[in-house]
Parts: sequence; structure tokens; C-alpha cells
Amino acid sequence: MPSPVRVIVVGAGSRGGTYSDYASIHPEHWSCVAEREKFADAVFICTPDRLHKDPAVALAKKGYHILLEKPMAVTLEDCREIAEACIQSGVILTVCHVLRYDPVISKIKTLIDSGVVGDVIHIQHLEPVGFYHFAHSFVRGNWRNEAESSFALLAKSCHDLDLIHHWAGGRRCIKVSSFGSLSHFRKENKPPGAANRCLDCSVESNCPYSAKKIYLDRVKEGWVRWPVSVICSSSVPDIESVTEALKTGPYGRCVYECDNDVCSNQVVNMEFEGGLTASFTMVAFTEEICERKTSICGSRGELSYNGKEISVFDFLTQTSTKHTVHKNVPGDFNSGGHGVADYHLVDAFISAVASKDPLLIQSGPKETLASHRLVFEAERARLEDRVVFCETDHD
Repeated sequence: MPSPVRVIVVGAGSRGGTYSDYASIHPEHWSCVAEREKFADAVFICTPDRLHKDPAVALAKKGYHILLEKPMAVTLEDCREIAEACIQSGVILTVCHVLRYDPVISKIKTLIDSGVVGDVIHIQHLEPVGFYHFAHSFVRGNWRNEAESSFALLAKSCHDLDLIHHWAGGRRCIKVSSFGSLSHFRKENKPPGAANRCLDCSVESNCPYSAKKIYLDRVKEGWVRWPVSVICSSSVPDIESVTEALKTGPYGRCVYECDNDVCSNQVVNMEFEGGLTASFTMVAFTEEICERKTSICGSRGELSYNGKEISVFDFLTQTSTKHTVHKNVPGDFNSGGHGVADYHLVDAFISAVASKDPLLIQSGPKETLASHRLVFEAERARLEDRVVFCETDHD
């Protein structure tokens, strides 16, 4: 049996807490860790997006294996620097593209590789963010403002472009276009008579984005997990602590009076080598929260995924086959969100470190850098309103 893997967690927010459920925490500021002689095997870096590059590079050079929250970094150059540091230092880099480790998503890749749809011709993928999830994270929350975090496609949907890149099977994206904007959550859409905070608002009852509905009503019903837990990170969520957070903190603000500027809806169109085309849509205004929908059209069949199960229609037999996957995992990882995928991600990383086998990781530094590059080029296409011809590391 392999020896236990010693892990340091850098960053104690929501994601750091999730990943550290797997291991013991050694709480020190990352710069103190970098100054010491190496005293653990690996590090989980779960700092805010703009604070990924420095600890990742410094700790890779110290010889620590790296599990890095996505995105890698907020510029392509920083992403390259992280990848290069890990390659040169000979350490394992796992960026938390957790969807690759979801058993259902893994099954989609297995089915594609088995040839059930023939040659993949087109991929259509939707991420429905969810109306109150977007209000929580991208209007009031930590990822609302590009200057403070990153643009929405990188912060929210680098998962999804990574999946498309994964399903394309090694074919390089050669050109990309993108369109999108911030819709609705603007000052000009503030209802007449609305206050700057939901608890003071006379029209709150008619607003679906009311902080009272999203947080206070939930805690009154006994719900203390996400998103309620986020707004009371230093105390146990209850009616009193949530009320105080809404009176004084960022999550109690009117959604039409925030300093948000990231896209609420965006489409990305891609062409890969060999003529494979792909289309991705991210939209805030949905009932479902992050229940991705996928259609993969091939020369012999069509694979459909509705967020819960996979169905494959065979063109020859004109029959459909449903595929279900066992998703139970230990402990609190079963409690929703990316929980099941989080468990398999951390399990793969710990196993890779323990056995010194980077092949247990679903994407190494080069492939992760390639999918991040696609995100940056898609955003450049949106900002410049043109088709962008994609670069490679050799361009």
C-alpha cells in the first residue's frame, strides 16, 4: 500500500475547503511555504483566480506536485509560465477541470472512443448557469468584475471548452468566433422604487433575484449549504448571521446596483482540424443550474446528454441505447455541485502522486494549456468582433 501523501492547502475559500475534505490541512501562507525546505509531497492551490500564478510557479520549482484550481491563471502568458515551471521541475500538474472526472462525462469520452457515433462531425454544448447562481457568483459575488477576477468564459466555462477540446480527440482548433454581452443586470434595468439593498426594498417581492429569497428564505427552511454558506463564511449560517450579511455585505446588494461587468450570455463557435465543428453556449437565465446539455453528431450516430443520462441513437439500426453510470462516492462529496467529480479528481491526483504516475491524471500541463488557449482566443474573438485563427505553442 502506498505511503500517505502529505498535502498543503493554499487558499481557504469554498473550493479549498472542498478539496481539503480529502486530506489534512497545513495552514501557512504560501510564501512561507516557498521559503522553507520542502516538507510535503503536494500542494492544493485554491487562491483567487488572479493569485494562481505566483504560488504555482514558486512551489513547482520547490518540487511540489500541484493541484491548481481552475482557471490556471488569468492571462495566457501566466498559464504558459505555470505549465513550463511544472514541466521543467518534473512535477505533476492537475488543473481542476473537474468535469473530466465526472463518471458520466468520462463515459461520453469512452463511447466516442469506442466508435459508436463513428467520426465526430459536430459538438453542441450548453451550460445553463442558473438565474440565481449567476446573480450570486457573477453579479454580487467574487467573479462579478473582470478586473478583480477574470472574464466569465474563463471563470465559469473553461470547464466546458476543455470538454469540447477533450471530445475533439486531439484535433487542434484552427479558428474561433464568439459573441456575448452583459444583459439585464444593469443600472438602467433597476425597477422604479427599488432600493440599493434587498432588505430595504419595497419591490423585492416581485424580484426573482432578491437576496432575501436566495439566502434568507433558504436558511429559514434549514438550508445552510451553498450559496448560504458563502455569505457567512466566518460563522454558522442562521437567520441572524444571514440577515446581518445581507444588511452590510456584498450579497445583500440590488443586482441592478453592483459593479459587475462580466458576460451573462455568450456563444463560441469553433472549427477543428478535419472539419469538426463545435458550438458552445453559456447563459445565465435558466431554471437549471449547471446541468450541461450535449449533443455529439457523428457519421454513424448521435450521442445526447441531458445532464443526467446519455442516449446514443444508431443510424444503422435506428435504435436508441441509454447509458447510466454509478455516481456514489464516500462522505460529503455526494452532496451536490461537482461533488462526485471533485472526489474522483482528488483521488486521481493523490493516486498519481503516491505512485509517481502522471498518466493517472486526465490532462497534463500541455493539454491543459491548449484548452486554456482556446478560451483566451474565443474571448479575443468576442472583444475584437472577428474570427480568430488559433495559434499554437510554436507560432
